Amino acid sequence: MTKDRSMEEMRETLAQELCRGFGSPVYSFLVVLAFALGIGIGYLIWRQPTTAHIGPTPPPAAEVPPTATAAPARPKPTNTPKRYNVSPDDDPALGPEDAPILIIEFSDYQCPYCRRFRLETLDKILENYGDKVRFVYRDFPLEQIHPYAVSAAIAAECADEQGKFWPYHDKLFEGGRFGDEVYMQYAEELGLDIDEFERCIKEQRYLDEVMKDLQDGLEAGVRGTPTFFINGIPLVGAVPYSYFQQIIEQELERLQQK
Repeated sequence: MTKDRSMEEMRETLAQELCRGFGSPVYSFLVVLAFALGIGIGYLIWRQPTTAHIGPTPPPAAEVPPTATAAPARPKPTNTPKRYNVSPDDDPALGPEDAPILIIEFSDYQCPYCRRFRLETLDKILENYGDKVRFVYRDFPLEQIHPYAVSAAIAAECADEQGKFWPYHDKLFEGGRFGDEVYMQYAEELGLDIDEFERCIKEQRYLDEVMKDLQDGLEAGVRGTPTFFINGIPLVGAVPYSYFQQIIEQELERLQQK
């Protein structure tokens, strides 16, 4: 009975306080409590997982008519390679004069990269392209770092005088040895007239020819060996066969379209 009476008194007191409105401390407490409950419920709702897109909103898909097809991408135009007007002069050559592909090499017999080209690449080019290629050898002796470059070039020119340039050229690159005794040995192995060959070497008969090649190379922009010009397109260094193949194929295709 006492408990019921106490509950009744509490209800009456609460009703009186609510009737007093803002002036009642109980009313103020209830307002604060309701506000706090509202914040709590809102936070719980906000934390619920959703399927909304996270990150930037993707752009709407473009509308394409049902019968339309996307136009193919236009290929980027290839840069026209720079060409140099380099003369083959009257230097030793392999292949027909009217071959569509002219390769001019500026080389040094003592250059290891020139040697690599001779041993690994030149034969592949000649075998695979045959009469389509004319290959010209021109001297570019780097005597500051290769003390035998000039003498070897003169020796090869002396062999050319007797119609044996290419066999002598190959011996110089394959042997990798230099000096007067070596030059005479190679001449004997190739069956050259030794006395005439020796006079040619001592007179430095073809020094001017070698130096002319060097000067022509400098004027064409050659700064190191080996340097090649494939129909005037420069290619520098001991590059693999595939580099030559790519340029040669492009040139053959270009000439066919004319």
